Amino acid sequence: MSQFPASSAGRRPPRGRRRSPAGPAGAPPASSASRQRPAAGESVPAPAKKARNAYHHGNLRQALVDQAVATIGARGVEALTLREVGASLRVSRTALYRHFADKTALLAAVAAQGFRAFRDALQEGWDHGGRGRAGFIGMGRAYFRFALAHPSHYRVMFGGFVTKAACDPGLEAEAGDAFGVLAGAITELQGQGLVRAGDPMALGVYVWASTHGLAMLAIDGQLGRKDVPLDALVAVLLDRVWDGLARSPRA
Repeated sequence: MSQFPASSAGRRPPRGRRRSPAGPAGAPPASSASRQRPAAGESVPAPAKKARNAYHHGNLRQALVDQAVATIGARGVEALTLREVGASLRVSRTALYRHFADKTALLAAVAAQGFRAFRDALQEGWDHGGRGRAGFIGMGRAYFRFALAHPSHYRVMFGGFVTKAACDPGLEAEAGDAFGVLAGAITELQGQGLVRAGDPMALGVYVWASTHGLAMLAIDGQLGRKDVPLDALVAVLLDRVWDGLARSPRA
């Protein structure tokens, strides 16, 4: 639906209003074009122009998600409002609410998009590292690269997740697929005899909790020591996490 009100041209006269009288006796009624023709010397109004920057792309839902991510990156999740996102794209409320009922629904879409990209990043790190221990370390590094490159998505993905999953059942599936990459890798490592026995899901939570803490400190700018590069901290963390998973600690 257009964000502009419909033109009045072509509407039927309201009930009770008389039509324009006919011309002289015997003459045909004046055409609508002649009735609207301006008198000699009268200026003709220019047609209304579409507002600059008005939204006209077809994929409005994705545009709203992208605008939400930009707003979160600039001012945080708390500053996000559905109305402001729609106003930034110059779309009507009708079009806006057709895609998202409220802010929570919009955040759920942001999180779902993030989890899809997160899953792909973890899978690529695992595969590119050749699986095994090297693949596990590669997956861990991919985790941190994603968090640092997409802090807006990351904050939404791991903030108030239960509420957002309740409003968008698809989000829970997206999150499960991402976590499934980690759990699947642990299962494979157990099969190789590299990781201790145990529930892969529980071991996966141990890995996630360890990496999540450092990732949040990093994107919040709380790792201010310039003499200790982030890459070095990541390497130390992943080594310690591996030692916690390994069937027998490395010498």
